[in-house]
Amino acid sequence: MSTDSVATSHENRLARETSPYLLQHKHNPVDWWPWGTEALAEAKRANKPILLSVGYAACHWCHVMAHESFEDADTAKVMNDLFVNIKVDREERPDIDQIYMSALHHLGEHGGWPLTMFLTPGGEPFWGGTYFPKTARYGKPAFVDLLREVERVFRQEPQSVEQNRSALMARLAESARATGRVTIAAADLDRAADQLARVIDPVNGGMRGAPKFPQAMMLEFLWRAGERTGTARYCAAVELTLARICEGGIYDHLGGGFSRYSVDERWLVPHFEKMLYDNALLLELLALAYLRSGNELFRRRARETVIWLRREMTTQEGAFCASLDADSEGEEGKFYVWSLDEVTAVLGQADATFFAANYDVTAEGNFEGHNILNRLKHVPRSEQDEQRLAALREKLLSVREKRVPPGRDDKVLADWNGLMIAALVNAGLAFNEPVWVEMGARAFLFIDAKMSHGDRLGHSWRAGKLMLPGLASDHAAMIRAALALCEATAEHGYLERALDWQATLDRHYANPDNGGYFLTADDAEGLVVRPSSTTDEATPNPNAVAAQNLIRLAIYSGQHAWRDKADRLFAGIAASAAENLFAHLALLNALDLRLRAAEIVVTGEDKRAGELLATARKLPFLDRVVLRASHALGAEHPAHDKIKATAHSAAFICIGETCSLPVSEPDALAAAVRAARG
Repeated sequence: MSTDSVATSHENRLARETSPYLLQHKHNPVDWWPWGTEALAEAKRANKPILLSVGYAACHWCHVMAHESFEDADTAKVMNDLFVNIKVDREERPDIDQIYMSALHHLGEHGGWPLTMFLTPGGEPFWGGTYFPKTARYGKPAFVDLLREVERVFRQEPQSVEQNRSALMARLAESARATGRVTIAAADLDRAADQLARVIDPVNGGMRGAPKFPQAMMLEFLWRAGERTGTARYCAAVELTLARICEGGIYDHLGGGFSRYSVDERWLVPHFEKMLYDNALLLELLALAYLRSGNELFRRRARETVIWLRREMTTQEGAFCASLDADSEGEEGKFYVWSLDEVTAVLGQADATFFAANYDVTAEGNFEGHNILNRLKHVPRSEQDEQRLAALREKLLSVREKRVPPGRDDKVLADWNGLMIAALVNAGLAFNEPVWVEMGARAFLFIDAKMSHGDRLGHSWRAGKLMLPGLASDHAAMIRAALALCEATAEHGYLERALDWQATLDRHYANPDNGGYFLTADDAEGLVVRPSSTTDEATPNPNAVAAQNLIRLAIYSGQHAWRDKADRLFAGIAASAAENLFAHLALLNALDLRLRAAEIVVTGEDKRAGELLATARKLPFLDRVVLRASHALGAEHPAHDKIKATAHSAAFICIGETCSLPVSEPDALAAAVRAARG
């Protein structure tokens, strides 16, 4: 839903912004400020507390609060009289979101969006919450009553505000400090995997209970454990989860692509927003699962998701948009659901009956009187049935495209694009889809050309405006993308760009306390603290992404110093990770790569070398690194002497400091990797 449609001539300061989320609020009667020095200066000048509202374009409850309160003139008057009101797009400014969401957690509240925080004129938090209704309900006070009480406390009980402020600032500062040294070993990874496997839903996959999120980092962790230990039930749990997600309502069976999460335990009812990063992370998992199982369902869903990505999420320049809204015409999911009568009107009685039996469509509906298409019920289907269903889906899709679509947030985020570029490359190699690799390369070219100034990346681009400087997450994800493209194409320019951006990351984002990275650059606009969280959110923590990059950079560049840097990062963050392993799963995945990475070095220039290279690139990408080498390989490399002594094209598998005998037959490569790992 877009609040642009509100009939009013009023326009606030957000009209000058490019974020689709901020622009949704440009006609609010609230005198919104975008985050910046001007807003903070105004709060100090007026000696008013700050009301900070953080959300994003695809957020359903953000729309609800906007419609109830921010579009209401009476509520807006109270906000304008009592506060300096600042609106933030969390996707555009995840650094701000991270600081104040952490403050909310320290207050003992569950996080979520919209995030509503109350700050001193200096920007320091003293109280907050998430969604507040216009009238008292859900056990929450009416928003206007809350506003008046917060302002009263700010004026009349400054000691209470100061007590909260100082306690929160101390907690925020404490969370940014390094803790003692701890070592996490392979045995710790195995124990954590066993604990995780015990809480997997044996029927529906995913974590037991509801709501259900795909939790890609957790699924990757279990997958790595299965490969590391040979415990089949770990990989089976991942495959079960992916299969249920692929057949559930969380997947868009007509248009492709996965929604953010399911509100129920069966993956039936999605929260209908579609995020770029979820689809990137799931695309990689589908490729891994297909390589192991050969399950055609995983290939089909991967292909359909890339078709959706190209059709609905790709800009004219080839980069990828951030998200699709959950709402259309003011109603969550309206674009996606069907009645039996609607299906029958499009398909005719016979085809509608057949389709309804396969996609759980009934007169009563399975969601608030409507039907969410899904294939969770087991129905035997022949290949002929599948072909018939595909044709029927196309008919329904063509009709659905005439509906009012959900809003699209078309800003380009460097970090989320980096995740999708790497996913397209890795899945493209796994599924033998070179066009996907080309899609990734085109998006990379746009970001390198339009979102970088020299060796520094911006974070968000829209309508020709780039938000600088970028975040550690942008550099880490785009380095990962560059290395994936380097591996897929053997083009040295990608490695050079990765090294440039890594140098920037080390120069402007390094955290000397733990060997990792702050989220924000050293010359970024000042915030009340410099965020340095090491925990995962919906995406892997940038420290974890950087750790994997450093391991791969050591292999591609031949410089052991990168591996040493990765080891310092692991050592510095291990203590925090040990306190909560399950909040640091992406870091543990990086540690698994450090312990088990198989480096496949291919030498030679003839047809056989090309075949070896192609075969190596089709091996599961989580724990292998493919390197096209020559006799100029660094003298310190463990394969250097072996390559010099080999007259013909061959592959060498190196684990740590030990390399295998030459492998000359592509069909023998996978077995050689298994043998090298013992």
